[in-house]
Amino acid sequence: MTGTRSVPIPSPRPRTSPASRLPDFPWDTLAGVKATAAAHPGGIVDLSVGTPVDPVAEPIRRALYEGSAFPGYPATVGTPALREAAAAALTRRYGALELPGDAVLPVVGTKEAIAWLPTTLGLGAGDTVVIPELAYPTYEVGALLAGATPVRADGTAQLGPAPVALVFVNSPSNPTGKVLPAEHLRKVVDWARERGAIVASDECYLGLAWDAEPVSVLDPRVSGGDPTGLIAIHSLSKTSNLASYRAGFLAGDPALIGELTAVRKHAGLIMPFPVQAAMTYALSVDVHEAHQRERYARRRAALLAAVTGAGFRVDHSDAGLYLWATRGEPCRDTVAWFAERGILVAPGEFYGPSGTEHVRIAMTATDERIAAAAERLAS
Repeated sequence: MTGTRSVPIPSPRPRTSPASRLPDFPWDTLAGVKATAAAHPGGIVDLSVGTPVDPVAEPIRRALYEGSAFPGYPATVGTPALREAAAAALTRRYGALELPGDAVLPVVGTKEAIAWLPTTLGLGAGDTVVIPELAYPTYEVGALLAGATPVRADGTAQLGPAPVALVFVNSPSNPTGKVLPAEHLRKVVDWARERGAIVASDECYLGLAWDAEPVSVLDPRVSGGDPTGLIAIHSLSKTSNLASYRAGFLAGDPALIGELTAVRKHAGLIMPFPVQAAMTYALSVDVHEAHQRERYARRRAALLAAVTGAGFRVDHSDAGLYLWATRGEPCRDTVAWFAERGILVAPGEFYGPSGTEHVRIAMTATDERIAAAAERLAS
């Protein structure tokens, strides 16, 4: 237009992408061996991820359907019935101390909750987050997203006098299936409380015990009957096959749960109401959880015999959904060996530098696929 002058549009402000702070997504590196395994005449047996394959119990699905009639916005904090059911299940199933409803917070899957926990707790640059030496990768990712510093350590003696803001513990462990005794967890809790640090205990596999009995951080033997400074992280993905529902919850210190609730309200992190209804039923009735545990026990027995029969040593693996196996060679060589037999497993290096000679073998496959894997390992 005549008589006007153009106004330059400023360039976007230089910024650092959050993705640049994160490690590569590890499962993207399995494309080649996955193709090898998929080419097997009998088809692939995918034991690389812990995704459920069994049906959701019909009463849980009915509760989901009935909850779908609700038209309004659900509350971030969850329904009173859900919070009470979760608190009661922790005590009934795992011997946790009795908690009030305001000490429970439903989350949209525990991976999301773990990834954002350091951020929603207000951690950032200058804060140290302790993660296990062999760990679910999202603990490290959560620290990095917050701008905090992750440090790998399995014992408090390794940490020295450095200030620590948050300690992740995971028992039963993903990937190793190792179970931490109550005495060990109590030492971690006491150490953290002396320094004003928070303990976040990932207990997603607590209901899947085989050769040892895991305990919750909320067990009175660990907590001393006091949830202060403690957050237990629970998921229904494994025990109730609700991975697609994104059904999890946090429980513990009411003050910390209150802080997290306030942040999640502002962020709109709300579990859909039908999922809340399904979770309420799943946490109130134990029979479906017992049936699923029996399925995994059968698969574990078959897979353990086949893996050890093929010349592997299985370490830990006392609980949870994985076998932590080695034959003393680089883990990528072992992954390739399994792939040649049509079986896909996860390299131990995904979980930390000390996992370079192990592989993680998931039990989350159908009975038919587990039998196929066992047959191939025996040939």
